[in-house]
Amino acid sequence: MKDTVEPMTRTPLDELIVCPQCDAVYHLKRPRVGERAQCQRCHKVLIAPRKNAGLRIIAVALAVLVLIIGAAVFPFLSIDAAGTQNAVSVLDAALAFSGGPMIFLSLATAGLIIIAPLLRACLTLYVLVPVVLDRDPAPHAMQAFRLSEALRPWSMAEIFAIGCAVALVKVADLAHVGFGPAFWMFGILVVLVIAQDSFMCKWSVWNSLENPRTSSAPRT
Repeated sequence: MKDTVEPMTRTPLDELIVCPQCDAVYHLKRPRVGERAQCQRCHKVLIAPRKNAGLRIIAVALAVLVLIIGAAVFPFLSIDAAGTQNAVSVLDAALAFSGGPMIFLSLATAGLIIIAPLLRACLTLYVLVPVVLDRDPAPHAMQAFRLSEALRPWSMAEIFAIGCAVALVKVADLAHVGFGPAFWMFGILVVLVIAQDSFMCKWSVWNSLENPRTSSAPRT
């Protein structure tokens, strides 16, 4: 991908690509599967098509969907202190301050660690399933994918995992802490969310939505 220095006022927009990080403009040159095009200025990866990436992302999104529901319902931690035992789920922790003015904090916590990742997984399936099956995009698929990308910074499952790790270090000296099924589900969930983002080539998705069935990379 070659940086342009000549005026591009006559160049069709579909032959240009703009770096989302530093706004550098390039003439579009599509890399082959397994290759990648990156910005020469800031080294941001612009296009990275992978073979069967769409199927992998769909599989990961389905797994994320199941794990989020399980992690929200099953016990996350059990604490035994002075003969008193208590088990709590992620949903219980998120709604711990559901009374009084702290309810807004509870709703925000539940939204960031449960609802946002769940919604992103659903939107990903809604957008990619028709594309991978070589069908016309679903209605409002572009808006759905745009919303999914907008939710990316607000999906804070990994931040919650780091916070739990810090809290466990402090609590371990005061009580016996046991890990429930949801703890391991949440750990796998964090890894899968990162894997899903690494598999996805956003340019390929946009290209598939804008040029259904005629796209050179219909499977992301």
